[in-house]
Amino acid sequence: MGKEEYISELIQKLETTQPLGEEEQRLLRQLPLNIRHYEAGQDIVREGELAKQCCLVIGGLVCRYKIVGEGQRQIISLHLPGDIPDIHSLVLPRMDHNLGTLTSVTVGFIPHEPVRALTRSSFRIAEAFWRETLIEASIYREWMVGIGKRPAASRIAHFLCEFITKMKAIGLSDGITCNLPMTQTEIADSLGLSTVHMNKQLRKIRETGLVRIRASRITVLNWSGLCELAEFDADYLHLREQTPS
Repeated sequence: MGKEEYISELIQKLETTQPLGEEEQRLLRQLPLNIRHYEAGQDIVREGELAKQCCLVIGGLVCRYKIVGEGQRQIISLHLPGDIPDIHSLVLPRMDHNLGTLTSVTVGFIPHEPVRALTRSSFRIAEAFWRETLIEASIYREWMVGIGKRPAASRIAHFLCEFITKMKAIGLSDGITCNLPMTQTEIADSLGLSTVHMNKQLRKIRETGLVRIRASRITVLNWSGLCELAEFDADYLHLREQTPS
């Protein structure tokens, strides 16, 4: 897989919300990439570090997280292929959280200066990156509401709905089946739940016949029922195609 194919992941992700013209795609494909591979459980960037490059997720699952108390982890966002989870470092270079891997991951590092030059020369690309940061903020708001007010079962259902919808948008799910390469502990760390409570509530959801989960693979058996339990409305993701079929 060459550099242009890697950049295609970024273009595909940006176009989930707004189409790009041929010129914008050509300019994006000219960005330099330094490819690196990480195993699961490694940090890509650590809290407090001064970032000098952006990280494009090419393959695998990446998360933002914070450590609180005596080593307790709160996962604050998930990032799929095509995401640049630290695009904000162009403006805020000192990291206030960790960026780590949940699976084996391939990333492409893009130095800040070429990205800055590109955003200065192309308003459409600058707007696309800005839109991504605004959508991230929208997702944060939804996660905050979930952790603060939704019951545990609804929180888990909402997490599943969001993940499947985002995976379908980038062509990694048909909207019915989807790989979710996360442990129950990692999902619990994303939702502010204990692993024991997470296990109990997930079992209840499975017993209702809404979803089947086997070997990290989700199969949705009743999409409307899962959305009802989750109170899920995909508008906050601002996708051009918003719901699985």
